[in-house]
Amino acid sequence: MDSGSTLLINCIRHVGLDAAGPGRVAYVSMKRPDQNASRNEDSLCIISVNDSCVVLGLSDGFGGCRGGDQASKIAVETLSTVVDGIVDSENGLRGEILNSFEEANRKILELGIGAATTFIAAEVTQNMLRVYHVGDSAGLLVTQRGTVKFQTTSHSPVGYAVESGVLDEREAMYHEQRHIVSNMLGSEDMHIEVGPRIELSKKDTFLIASDGLFDNLHLNEITNIIRSGPLEEAANELLEKTEQRMLNPSDGDPSKPDDLTFALFRLGR
Repeated sequence: MDSGSTLLINCIRHVGLDAAGPGRVAYVSMKRPDQNASRNEDSLCIISVNDSCVVLGLSDGFGGCRGGDQASKIAVETLSTVVDGIVDSENGLRGEILNSFEEANRKILELGIGAATTFIAAEVTQNMLRVYHVGDSAGLLVTQRGTVKFQTTSHSPVGYAVESGVLDEREAMYHEQRHIVSNMLGSEDMHIEVGPRIELSKKDTFLIASDGLFDNLHLNEITNIIRSGPLEEAANELLEKTEQRMLNPSDGDPSKPDDLTFALFRLGR
């Protein structure tokens, strides 16, 4: 991608790979692989602000509400419009990203149909990462050795139980209330969680993904796949393994057919 360019992605069944800002990004966004989905309610954007800055945005529209796909598109399109106007990525980017969340929330509420979506955005400026999120679409930063340097907390009763130590990751995967989300765009009570600034090493891998990934693969499986090797190969393995789980459930493994969207980022062209 050229500096100042934006990719808006809603349906791509194969892995895309592009240079973006100070690194490279591999991505997928597709509707659930069974025959029960008419559209993809996930959306993804990749905004290459300049050679030293990239912004990633991902949203997952609520399937149980009218207009989930509309809400999802509004979120990433609003982020893209706001960030496209930024000239100096070192000043004002944080504020403008927060503004995009607020503006998207207002637009979704104005639809008046009960539409809602999760939303996660990440900025990388030079070698510094910051993540912003609402809902249960997740961000994960992993070292080459598979150590988790950063992970977002799902805005849900189960997510908070994991954060507090009441549930472990495996118990949470099979919990009956796993898919109850307590924070979303499309709510008067929406609140934005802003993560810390984190320094990236050249061999770290950053992932953002909708719950189509995290509901079908365990955390250790994801970290083992993305921690090393070519970025495109890691993305392909995530895609193939997640589709297999969705379509061919087996005893002991999670399986939930759903839209699947993720992006992997590493520093270096």
